[in-house]
Amino acid sequence: MNKIVLGLLLGAILGALDGSSAFFHTPEVRPEILGIVIGSTFKGLLVGLLTGFVARVTGSMPLSLLTGLLSGGFLAWVVAYMQGQYYLEIMLPGAILGLLVGYVAQKYGADPRRPATT
Repeated sequence: MNKIVLGLLLGAILGALDGSSAFFHTPEVRPEILGIVIGSTFKGLLVGLLTGFVARVTGSMPLSLLTGLLSGGFLAWVVAYMQGQYYLEIMLPGAILGLLVGYVAQKYGADPRRPATT
């Protein structure tokens, strides 16, 4: 699978899981859980797109990991800043999501410069 598509897919799945976890560890946000899941999924898509693109263009594991970490952490910081609270609860999973997407996209994504082996 293409590195960008893999990054998008994994970012969306992990983002949705990250958002839905707020239901369990932050009970006071339960009334807004649908918006949180949608926002986290969108955030995961953005991280996946950017990280998958960097993984495809550079082919570098360290750059893919760094891009995932920074983009996931930054977008999570934006969300936490808008909330004005829950910085650690939002930023830590966002940064981990970015690291995972960067690793998987680089390691398992198809490289367009080399033909796939069977």
